[in-house]
Amino acid sequence: MSSHLINKFKQFDAYAKTLEDFKVKTATGATITVAGVIIMALLFLSELYTYMSPNISEELFVDTSRGHKLRINFDIVVPSISCSYLVLDAMDSSGEQHLQMDHNIHKRRLDLDGNPIEEPKKEEIAVSSTVKQNTSEVAIVTCGSCYGAAFNDSQCCNTCEDVKEAYRIRRWALPDLATIVQCKDDESLEKANLALKEGCQIYGYMEVNRVGGSFHIAPGKSFTINHVHVHDVQPYPSSAFNTTHIIQHLSFGSDIKSANTAPLDGIKGIAKEGAVMFQYYIKIVPTMYVKLDKTVLHTNQFSITRHQKSVSNIHSESGMPGAFFSYELSPLMVKYTEKERSLGHFATNICAIIGGVFTVAGILDTLLYHSLNAFHNKIVLGKAG
Repeated sequence: MSSHLINKFKQFDAYAKTLEDFKVKTATGATITVAGVIIMALLFLSELYTYMSPNISEELFVDTSRGHKLRINFDIVVPSISCSYLVLDAMDSSGEQHLQMDHNIHKRRLDLDGNPIEEPKKEEIAVSSTVKQNTSEVAIVTCGSCYGAAFNDSQCCNTCEDVKEAYRIRRWALPDLATIVQCKDDESLEKANLALKEGCQIYGYMEVNRVGGSFHIAPGKSFTINHVHVHDVQPYPSSAFNTTHIIQHLSFGSDIKSANTAPLDGIKGIAKEGAVMFQYYIKIVPTMYVKLDKTVLHTNQFSITRHQKSVSNIHSESGMPGAFFSYELSPLMVKYTEKERSLGHFATNICAIIGGVFTVAGILDTLLYHSLNAFHNKIVLGKAG
């Protein structure tokens, strides 16, 4: 009775076997089998890698977050202007200078070939200075000459900076520093001589409020006169400064590989003529990234529009030489969430890979086998005839 039931149950076998004596093994079949196994293995590894990596879902919604600071990370190399003549200024959308920012900015002196000259030094962000009628703070016996730039007879210029400030107020061109007594032993003379003989790498980060704003890297000492931000590059003309630069890195927040957080990395701005103003208009999209362990990263993606123009005069309305970055924040936020992939989906894909490759390989083997047999029979019949 049991053997009868077993025989009945065997009728459900969809994989009926043939006797070994009736099986024909061929070289083409072996080749197709080996190739099929290799293809299966490669597809399996690809599917396993996809399964091990998290599935990332994307959402878009209005940004209602508050209180987060905007961190600006940058690493920019200016090969042809010394660090002593390069300044970094930043301001928000209202035009106010950022004076109370948390920052960590360093400058590294480079030779004209890009090799470091000394260890990097921490640098303070340039503070907007206002016009002062008398900047001397040290009581001295003599009163230094302002070389005709004094507003009154009581004004004294006892240091090189006092003379420069007097000329800035008058908006006069500064004479050769070597002819000014106060500047003969001053470091500014040495800095002026090295201005075009060295390069500079400026890098670090700034933390600012989450509002639109701008920052720029430009030659000359920056200050404000009548609410106008200007840079003094004397005794050089503005056209003497080659503002070619390399953006080694620029991002707003943490770097995420799957997001567009640093599209400017490796970009070069090349100045081919005189004083060139490079402008970068940045549109920032706040981004939230949630990992599998529920860790939340706040970062920013951004798109960029580049523009450059030649400027002839440092005080002209057309602009001034340097690299200028203006950024705006989008009211929308993108949220990326990592999710585990389904084991059932993985198993289904593996079965599809094995079954699909096996079936296609079998069809291909059958076609080749019958085609080769037909060709062989024709040759045999031709010989017999």
